[in-house]
Amino acid sequence: MNRNILSIVALAAAPLAAVSANAAEVQIQAQNPVVELTVNEIVRSTPDVAQIGAGVTTRAATARQAVEQNAEAMDRLIARMKTLGIDRKDIQTSNFNLNPNYNYNRETGEQTFAGYNVNNNVNVKLRDLKRAGEVLDALVQAGANNIYGPNFMLEDDMEAKATARGNAFKRGRQMAEEYARMAGFSGVRLLEVSESFQSYGPMPVAENAVLVSGSKASADTPIEPGEVGTGVTITVKYEMQ
Repeated sequence: MNRNILSIVALAAAPLAAVSANAAEVQIQAQNPVVELTVNEIVRSTPDVAQIGAGVTTRAATARQAVEQNAEAMDRLIARMKTLGIDRKDIQTSNFNLNPNYNYNRETGEQTFAGYNVNNNVNVKLRDLKRAGEVLDALVQAGANNIYGPNFMLEDDMEAKATARGNAFKRGRQMAEEYARMAGFSGVRLLEVSESFQSYGPMPVAENAVLVSGSKASADTPIEPGEVGTGVTITVKYEMQ
């Protein structure tokens, strides 16, 4: 029978700065065949928060004018968010850029300077999902011409992760025991386990929202949160016994 040796690097529990570069190496010896399995489990849950990207793009002849116009528009947008009950801590700037703009002539191949573009976007955490459509419409009416999302999620996914982890570990052991029985062994011994996490849900689609002056939607934009998935992937190694 082949002799398999698995190595695990162990770091002492100490502050990062105090950890030695030469970590202690622990060797686990396996006298019998080893089965390595990667198991993925996904737990579906109803989301409780949503992230919406909202912003304003402005254009002007000079950089200063473009920035000033954008700042005024963003002030109105953020003020509208506050009236909607969105806390300031749930509004975070995600992107700001200033770029020159050029018009391109396809016939001559020449570029003509046409001013400056300023783009300012914020990420907004929405906690009342029933108002998602109302909030999106209000942001557009307040001047937002860039809308991204919504991206639904769990604010605290620890319980979902624990459930997915337990399911994955249980299934991994069952699979290892099946392999052991097929190979003529009666049981297994855990040697190593590692894990990673994934989130699954509707991906936000970038789109420009345009509101015609003086128009008003007769109903809120329909938004359905559906379900989001919390996935745990574990890799386990068992020695057949």
